[in-house]
Formats: sequence, C-alpha cells, structure tokens
Amino acid sequence: MKRRDLLRILSVLPSLGFAGRAMARVTEVRIQDSPIAGFQYYAGELVRDRLRIGDALELRRAPANPYDRRAVEVWWHGHQLGHLPRVENHTVAQMLDRGMPLHARIVSLQDDPDPWKRVRFDIHLSTHA
Repeated sequence: MKRRDLLRILSVLPSLGFAGRAMARVTEVRIQDSPIAGFQYYAGELVRDRLRIGDALELRRAPANPYDRRAVEVWWHGHQLGHLPRVENHTVAQMLDRGMPLHARIVSLQDDPDPWKRVRFDIHLSTHA
C-alpha cells in the first residue's frame, strides 16, 4: 500500500465515530502484508515448527537500532522472529510512535529454503467506530 493511500484511509477513520449506533463496533483496516526480515538470524528457526497461521505477533519499535532508526521488531510469544523489512517500515513505525493500535497475524507459512518466504504476516489497524 502506498503511503498516500494509507493516509487517505486514515483521514476518514475519525468520521466513522459519527456514523451512528450501527457503526459502534471494532473494525480492522489492513495496512500491509510483509515477510519477516532476518528470520534466520533470530529465534525464527528455533520456533518455526510451533508457528501457526493466525498466530498473533507483537510489533515493537526499536528506534535505537544502529542500522535503522525506524526499525520495527516482530515478536511471537517472547521470541524475536526478526524485523519488518526496512523498505516497508516507515509508515508502520510512525503509526506505532503515535500509539495507534496495530495488530499483526501470521497469514502464510512455507517450508522454503529462502528465509524471506517462510513467514508472511498482515498488519491491521483497529478502529473503534
């Protein structure tokens, strides 16, 4: 998703609260789908057999990362699996910094020699309309 498209979606979210009682529910907006960068260097290989499609992932900002000040770490049950890829982390990092309620879930698991293809996950923004 391009940044301008995401910003356009986010700009209408506040207005959802005024849509009336029928809209008074939690809605999720899909922000992006990503692989896990660095899966082979963190705990990914150690817990790979326990990962399941639909498992929740935790996204943590790591602004002190010496290689990328917009780094976003990906965690599963206390194990760091890797990072959100650098080319895809700018908007997500900004949203996390602003305290926006982002949620991530595993959407694909593959037994592939390429670590970039082993796990894909979606990131959603929860809204309370």
